[in-house]
Amino acid sequence: MQLGEKVALVTGAGSGIGKAAALLLGREGVRVGVLSRSADELAATVDEIVRAGGEAFALEADIADAAAMRQAVAQIADRWGRLDIVFANAGINGVWAPLDELDPEEWQKTISINLTGTFLTLKYAAPLLKRQGGAIVITSSVNGTRIFSNTGATAYSCTKAAQVAMAKMLALELAPHKVRVNVICPGAIDTNIDESTDKQGVEEAKIPVEYPEGQYPLRGQPGTSEQVAQLVLFLVSAAADHITGAQIFIDGAESLLQG
Repeated sequence: MQLGEKVALVTGAGSGIGKAAALLLGREGVRVGVLSRSADELAATVDEIVRAGGEAFALEADIADAAAMRQAVAQIADRWGRLDIVFANAGINGVWAPLDELDPEEWQKTISINLTGTFLTLKYAAPLLKRQGGAIVITSSVNGTRIFSNTGATAYSCTKAAQVAMAKMLALELAPHKVRVNVICPGAIDTNIDESTDKQGVEEAKIPVEYPEGQYPLRGQPGTSEQVAQLVLFLVSAAADHITGAQIFIDGAESLLQG
């Protein structure tokens, strides 16, 4: 994919889509700064990349912490002197609850991590990317972009819709610097993120809908992190060098059925 010797920052790289993307980029010869809040998960991801012959190092940071993200990007600059690829993937599902039951603190936590965290990641990465051009991919979702029936996911969906707007704004702003910005919208992906979703009172508020033939039209099951990683690899490669500002759904037609 003509990516050898390039440098990437992957957030949320300790598990799921972020880890799959970091591993794939490492196998393609990319030097990867893997970032997460979990030191143990980071160590495992770095170890897998190194054992496969790649080069990586761990960046333990909270993407919602401006000072931490500034320092993380500075560590990449100190170590490798450049940055070519940013996969802004980290985020949370947060609390899903009916509007009148959603605590302002929980709303703010989701906004801070998913939206402000994406902003901070790209803000501090931009000066390095502008030096030689590069590629950004942001992980949004089908929620807030095509699907609005997941009752209680208001905070999460708002952040995902805003990430799409951010990607398109920055695609134009950064185009003169040869930095491409695209956003992907995965549907149901077989990761552990649902385990950390705190659903409060959504079943009572939800409008019931049944899909007797299943809700995943293309293959009858959720996608995998590895499938999403392949899309990320394409978007950051030279094969996509005229693609920017694109919003790409990767959901096996799930959102077309449910949206």
